[in-house]
Amino acid sequence: MKSYQFFAPTRVLFGAGALGKLHEQNLPGKKALLCISNGKSTIKNGSLDKTKAELEAAGCDVVVFNKIAANPLKSVVEEGAKTARAEKCDFVVALGGGSVMDAAKVIAMFAPQPSDDLWDYAFGETGKGQPLDEEPLPWIAITTSAGTGSEVDAAGVITNPDTNEKIGVGGPDSMFAKIAIVDPELMLTVPQTFTAYQGFDALFHSLEGYISNQHNPMSDMVQRTAIEKIGRYLPRAVADGNDLEAREALAFANTMSGYSMVVSACTSEHSMEHAMSAYHPDLPHGAGLIMISRAYFQFWIDRHVCDDRFVDMARFLGKTDADKPQDFITALTDLQKACGVDDLKMSDYGIDVSECLTMAKNARATMGMLFACDPAETTDDDIAGIYERAYK
Repeated sequence: MKSYQFFAPTRVLFGAGALGKLHEQNLPGKKALLCISNGKSTIKNGSLDKTKAELEAAGCDVVVFNKIAANPLKSVVEEGAKTARAEKCDFVVALGGGSVMDAAKVIAMFAPQPSDDLWDYAFGETGKGQPLDEEPLPWIAITTSAGTGSEVDAAGVITNPDTNEKIGVGGPDSMFAKIAIVDPELMLTVPQTFTAYQGFDALFHSLEGYISNQHNPMSDMVQRTAIEKIGRYLPRAVADGNDLEAREALAFANTMSGYSMVVSACTSEHSMEHAMSAYHPDLPHGAGLIMISRAYFQFWIDRHVCDDRFVDMARFLGKTDADKPQDFITALTDLQKACGVDDLKMSDYGIDVSECLTMAKNARATMGMLFACDPAETTDDDIAGIYERAYK
């Protein structure tokens, strides 16, 4: 049996109505920087007002920071940290999906530091990789989507458009959220398309983890649970966003996929997508993963590096009679068809086939640590070939 380490100190409040229990918790400060997206969803669905009321009921002052976009930018994280410093906020609250949670946790990390340049503490190709000078501010995650599992991990993915880098920033134990609210009622208003994109993002966290060279008994357990629930419930949530049972199952699967990243790791598929959206920031992360997924997993099936695990995953996705690795591609394709995302095109987001080798090199340069978790070694030409076979 493989050894593993599992440290997940976040207190998770899970279930319908969980946001209403926030004021009962032992909050880590008295003045919150409340981070939300630059859109209108939290205002329209009432979750912003409810969160502010919960914080105020707990005796906390609130400063709202509403500038976070999909694929959160280095400059916005730096602005958020400056706001937290200027307003003397002593903790951070994220209300939103994966982008908001990623940005908020990195804002919490960066706000106490003496530097004005986030890349002093980033790795990748151009980051300085300096250790933190000060402990991060504590933060609370209130997730409004089932996609990233960011509520229970300790790093955030940030984009630096000046260097075409989209990389994970952070990682120390002090960056885990103190409290995570996983309330499926907050997810009922997520549009159909983004329900699918986010669900597949969560799915790929666990699929990648299951074939990674970091897999272990603990990761196998959470990954199997996540894969089974997403395979069963994602089509239902896409078809009917008000299906609370499906939303609840996906919310649970999403958090399990977050634990997958804590106890094992994603593989190079995630590095590959980060390169795509680093150059084309309008591309939703989940959509990019879907675009390359079948070619990516086919690459590993053709190399026969973990045939038994692909059979397992096909069965987890509901193909109970699976007996060969190729059955996994059938099951994955069927799920994408059921969710209406089986024909996404890179070309629709301005990606040209001539970029394949450039993106392959970028993926390895910026997030090479995930390549080290692959089931076998690859070359840049291998990765460019996957992009090319996936290209439409």
